[in-house]
Amino acid sequence: MQDLVKQAQMMQKKMAKMQEELNSREVEASAGGGMVTVRVNGGQEVLEVRIEKDVVDPEDVEMLQDLVLAATNDALKRAREMVQGEMSQITGGIKIPGLF
Repeated sequence: MQDLVKQAQMMQKKMAKMQEELNSREVEASAGGGMVTVRVNGGQEVLEVRIEKDVVDPEDVEMLQDLVLAATNDALKRAREMVQGEMSQITGGIKIPGLF
């Protein structure tokens, strides 16, 4: 029983360290052929949004909104996948509810 507790504590420490490392890692996604680019970290924080001047059309604001939304959602999805992939290495693929 003590070994199981020690293993759980070790896994918890590894996961905390990994989460800290993942918060400093970044992913990027774009939409509209690179006209809108969003950079996100492993902590699900949007770090940067870049919009090319050519895509800004005052007559078509909806298109720009759609591109920003698409790039942001894709970047957040990539960040979640990065976190899940790294954490599954620690947990051996076991999904722990509420962890990620």
